[in-house]
Amino acid sequence: MRRSLILLCATAVCAVLTSLAAPHAAAEFTPWFARSVGGATQVLSVTGVGGSDAKMDVWQRTAAGWQPVDGGVGIPAKIGAKGMSPNHFDGSMMTPKGIYTLDFAFGTEPNPGGGLQYVQVGPDHWWDGDMESPTYNTMQVCKKDECPFNTSLSAGTENLQIPQYAHAVVMGVNKARIPGKGGAFFVHSTDGGATAGCVAIDDAKLVTIMRWLRPGAMIAVTE
Repeated sequence: MRRSLILLCATAVCAVLTSLAAPHAAAEFTPWFARSVGGATQVLSVTGVGGSDAKMDVWQRTAAGWQPVDGGVGIPAKIGAKGMSPNHFDGSMMTPKGIYTLDFAFGTEPNPGGGLQYVQVGPDHWWDGDMESPTYNTMQVCKKDECPFNTSLSAGTENLQIPQYAHAVVMGVNKARIPGKGGAFFVHSTDGGATAGCVAIDDAKLVTIMRWLRPGAMIAVTE
């Protein structure tokens, strides 16, 4: 009887030790945006953490599924002064929630490289915010006194030669260019403050991301 108990105890101990040592298969993690980005293989995921603060995670789809990119997790970001909005409109001071394309890049600095088209901007580059203009919510190049649209900031038009646009990537918000539904949404260099609706991160980190981005990349914004 005693020998049987010893054997039973030894067997039980072995079973416990075996269960602790056995590797558990890691469950594949599915990011919240995975079913909404179609065939995209690169995604910048922006999650609000309160007020005008957010974090950005950089994701790449691989043969093993979606994986975070090294150095691209929990990047501090600033968003709209009034947070995020599910229904964006001009002057809201909110960052639009949703899934958007990343169409092209621009900046006052020379092209840092990468797969997206890049435009180096100067004093004659504008983002047309005039809701009565046929080129509303597009980049335009013209002398201020010759532009065919309202160039005043009160009209929502921005001159693109500013420090915050040392580097920027255009978010495909309101691509239908519906008047009043918002425009000039970018991922751009931060000055440390809240934005008017864009997503802003450290310039050096943004340059690294821009060098990695390829056509078809998307940005996913949520609270």
